[in-house]
Amino acid sequence: MSSSIPFERYDEEFLSLTEQVTSKLRGLDPSTSSSSSVPPAATADADLKMAHNLLLQADDLLKQMGLEARGVEDASVKRDLLGKVRVCKTRLANLRDDYESAKGFVERSNLGLGSSDLESGYRNGGGRNGSMGGGKERLLSNTDALQSQSETLANARSIMAETENVALEITEELGRHRETIQSAHGRVRQVTGMTNRARRIVQSMSRREVQQKLILYGVGGTIIVVFLMLIYGMFR
Repeated sequence: MSSSIPFERYDEEFLSLTEQVTSKLRGLDPSTSSSSSVPPAATADADLKMAHNLLLQADDLLKQMGLEARGVEDASVKRDLLGKVRVCKTRLANLRDDYESAKGFVERSNLGLGSSDLESGYRNGGGRNGSMGGGKERLLSNTDALQSQSETLANARSIMAETENVALEITEELGRHRETIQSAHGRVRQVTGMTNRARRIVQSMSRREVQQKLILYGVGGTIIVVFLMLIYGMFR
């Protein structure tokens, strides 16, 4: 059980990092805040940068947790720890989504693309205000496209990391199976050696039995010849 102590420390540190990320993102994204406004640009950018750094630290820590879990020898403990790692991966993926959402909202706010501006552009519909609204709409569309691409890349990285972890687990399972097969081969060789020794012993016993029979037959024949010669001498 002592082997899981480092993992527990990693788990506590991961929880602390995720709580800090949640604290930084709270208030930046209107979906996670009661207010539809964001802090000043400098404060919002600083919070986003800090949240990004915390997410990177959490990702590195999660990799360490995976290595620690896969290094446990006890199968049941290892299964429980890998389950915790999967839960942490899900939480980290959700935080990444929240970060991308908050980042997009801050970028829109920095460009002056708040919801009230968009509605004003749609209402004015023509002239200079309409042109500005159309330009803002195009900027918003481009921002959404970039955000979508960023989310796609983040999901791809997450899938690659998950695939790498699965590949490592499969490799470890194959290694354990190979060790089991090698151990079985060793036992087969031992049994084969014992069988060969037993066969040699049986062959030796068979040869001795044949030799003993030949000796008995020789002794019996000699006794019969001597007996016949004695009888012959008596009646001569």
